[in-house]
Amino acid sequence: MDNTKNNAGLKAKVQKLGSYLSSMVMPNIGAFIAWGVLTALFIPDGYFPNEDFAGIVGPMLSYLLPILIGYTGGKMVHGDRGAVVGAIATVGAIVGSDVTMFIGAMVMGPLGGWLIKKFDERYQDKIPSGFEMLVNNFSSGLIGFALALIAFVVVGPVVASLTSMIGVGVEALVQAGLLPLANILIEPAKVLFLNNALNHGIFTPLGSEQVAEAGKSILYLLETNPGPGLGVLLAFMFLGKGSAKGSAPGAAIIHFLGGIHEIYFPYVMMKPLLFLAVIAGGMTGTFVFSLFDVGLTGAASPGSIVAITAMTAQGSHLGVYAGVIASAIVSFLIAGVIIKSDRKAGVDDTFEEQVAATQAAKASSKGQSTDVEALSDSAPAFEEIDQIIFACDAGMGSSAMGASLLRKKVKSQGIDIKVTNSAINNLKDDSKALVITQEELTNRARKQSPSSTHLSVENFLDGDRYDEILNDMYKKSDEPVATSEPVMASEPETAATSVGPIDYSAVKQVFVAYDGKVGASTMAASQLRNQFTKNGINVPVEAKDINDLSNDSSNLVIATPEVGEKVRQQYANVMVDTYDKLLNESHYNQLIEYFK
Repeated sequence: MDNTKNNAGLKAKVQKLGSYLSSMVMPNIGAFIAWGVLTALFIPDGYFPNEDFAGIVGPMLSYLLPILIGYTGGKMVHGDRGAVVGAIATVGAIVGSDVTMFIGAMVMGPLGGWLIKKFDERYQDKIPSGFEMLVNNFSSGLIGFALALIAFVVVGPVVASLTSMIGVGVEALVQAGLLPLANILIEPAKVLFLNNALNHGIFTPLGSEQVAEAGKSILYLLETNPGPGLGVLLAFMFLGKGSAKGSAPGAAIIHFLGGIHEIYFPYVMMKPLLFLAVIAGGMTGTFVFSLFDVGLTGAASPGSIVAITAMTAQGSHLGVYAGVIASAIVSFLIAGVIIKSDRKAGVDDTFEEQVAATQAAKASSKGQSTDVEALSDSAPAFEEIDQIIFACDAGMGSSAMGASLLRKKVKSQGIDIKVTNSAINNLKDDSKALVITQEELTNRARKQSPSSTHLSVENFLDGDRYDEILNDMYKKSDEPVATSEPVMASEPETAATSVGPIDYSAVKQVFVAYDGKVGASTMAASQLRNQFTKNGINVPVEAKDINDLSNDSSNLVIATPEVGEKVRQQYANVMVDTYDKLLNESHYNQLIEYFK
């Protein structure tokens, strides 16, 4: 048990370190892409050789990219002051070595931010009034000055030696034809959400070194190759059943064209033998890449076939496509055998149940409850928050898609709330924020932002889960505010009231009315609309403000008692049903029977 806990703790630490490294690179991927395009076009071996434009390539690689990384690392620790000191310190490492100083920037940037943060914590309250700007400027300048000298003398040479050793090791693997063995570690690490850490924390810096020397690098393809994941998804699409089969086609498109690799991780994790499929596919792809001696000129981010095509070096397209296709075929064949074997053995292939079982095993190994809600706080009322943040390691890929999906839902329901995405390391401790993360990352997000409300999801593209969250928030918003005054007993909440007989055969339109504040009316309208559709009732249902209703005798208005009374006073001809709780679907059972 202790070993299991230690392993889980080590995994969490590795994930945190990898996330931290990749978070310094990810915001600057645009600069890497710009540099890669310049390299692909204008170096002597490029598509359009140009000696003048090629002169930009070297300074961008040697100075701009490391300084951006150091600046970002410092800013992550201590805002703008940390960013400035981190950038100054990084320059010392750059000048103190003749190799590209990405690793040095990842060390000096956060170190500079940490030191200026400690200085501010200790002396900020002791600065005499009127001297704040003087002390702030000189403190950051002098600390940056000292760190630049240390980096020049110590960090630059040490990192140069380490980089040289790593480069020699990679080159030896390439020359010996053993680079495919790296996928034995890469593919499982990806599925354990270390994909960004691998790609942007390790392969991007090393690949940039190779591009500077050879004009291309195979290292950019090791993690970003979409072939292994595509093969697994195709196997589920053709050989799976249930929800896994139904969701696989859409997942394959998002993965292959959109570059969101996280979408295939649950499919692999629900059948652990599928690790063999992605490992074999990854090894096959890397072998073909090596065989054709191909590479990219810059980081492909996200890892879609579109981005990979754009960054492929001149003359490498055939080999790159061959490697991607070969890896997909091998992964598909092995995954197909595994899936068919499970079906013959009578193993259930229901996606939700398998994912739940996988999550249960993972949670058990961490001493956690297997219930998603155990990881989550209770859903807040809309009035309790002012923004919803989707958070993941990098804050760009799957979380951006989840944010986009929920943003469309809240917009369609007329909810005025901000929905964004962020890297976990960039979260602020905001009590008015609702933070949504994948279960694997919820505890990390909670530590980063303890005052926020946290909800867990298994899959950022699970629209049903977002409907459930919104429904819970509507219910919370619809609950009466607690009061210390005595409350008179009322009729059971299932009771509905109406004034006068209602001729349901004459109803042509149903409105769920609200007065200014949308509240639960939109979700209630959606629930009733779904129930009507299931029961073959062809009557439109819409949520509408009471001021926008019409005095039409064919309209049936459903509302809370308070709003219903206002409707009756304002519109004499409409039919009105009132319910204490709009979101209790049992209220509508009798209504459905009337319409039938």
